[in-house]
Amino acid sequence: MSDHLHPPRKQSTRPERAQDMRPKPDYSPRFPGAGRLTGKVALITGGDGGIGRAVAVAMAREGADIAIVYLNDHRDAEETVRLVETEDRNAIHIAGDVGQEAICRNAVNEVVKTFGRLDILVNAAAEQHEVVDFTALSAERLEEAFRTNVFGCFFMTRAALQHLPRGGAIINTTSIMQYRGGACEGYPTMTDDAATRGAVVAFTRSLSTLLIERGIRVNAVAPGPVQTPLTQPGAEQAGCAPMGRPGQPNEVAACHVFLASDEASYMTGQVLHPNGGGIVAL
Repeated sequence: MSDHLHPPRKQSTRPERAQDMRPKPDYSPRFPGAGRLTGKVALITGGDGGIGRAVAVAMAREGADIAIVYLNDHRDAEETVRLVETEDRNAIHIAGDVGQEAICRNAVNEVVKTFGRLDILVNAAAEQHEVVDFTALSAERLEEAFRTNVFGCFFMTRAALQHLPRGGAIINTTSIMQYRGGACEGYPTMTDDAATRGAVVAFTRSLSTLLIERGIRVNAVAPGPVQTPLTQPGAEQAGCAPMGRPGQPNEVAACHVFLASDEASYMTGQVLHPNGGGIVAL
C-alpha cells in the first residue's frame, strides 16, 4: 500500500538510492527474533533505506507490524516492505515529507486505520548539507535541515501521541555530530547537521519528562559514521571511529529495538551511542 499524501520535494542531499549503493549496506538482523515486539505496530520515518530500513526489518523480526514513511524513493520503500514481509509481518509504505505537519497527521491516521493501533514511533528521517564555507550556508538550506530533522520529529510525535498507549515508545535518531559539533575529522562542514542533532537530543530529554506520567518512554540513538545512502562515510569519516570502520545499519538498529522493547522499561530520556568506540560527553 502506498499513499502519496503530499507532492514530495526533491532532496538534493541524498547522494544515492539504497538500491544503487555498492557495496550494499547490511540491513539484515544479525540474530533470531525473540518476540520482544510481538503484537506491536511501529511507524518508522526514513524507512526506505539506511538505518530506518534496518530498524524496520529488525522490529519485524521481533514480531512488530511496520509502517514506513519516506520522501520519494518508491522502489527503495517497496524493497523495505518486501524485507519486512520476508519476516512474516505486515507492512505499508507512505510517501510524504515529514517536514509538513499535515503529512505526519495523515500518515499516523493511515497507520491506525490499517493496523488498529500504534505502539512505537521511530523518527529516523533526516537530511544534511555539506558546506565548506559556513558563510555560504543559506537560510533556505538551514531551514530545510531543521524542517526535516527537527520539525519532522515534533510533527510526527504530536500526531502519534493521540494514539500511543501506556507502555509505548518513541525513539529519535540523532548523531555523533551533536557531541562532536561537526568538528570530528572528516566532518568539519556539517554545522547545520550538528545544530539539528543537538535540538533532537534536547527534544528527547524534555519530552521524556513530560510523558513519564503517561507511561510513554522517549529515548534516542546517536550513531557514528554508518554506511547509508545519506552519509556514505569515506576513509576520513570512518577514521573518527576508534574501530576504524563505518558501522552497518543493522549494528545501529539493534539499539532501536532494545529501546522499543520492555527490556528498556527503566530507560527514558537517554541516548545510546553505537559509534565504533568514540567516547562522548553528556
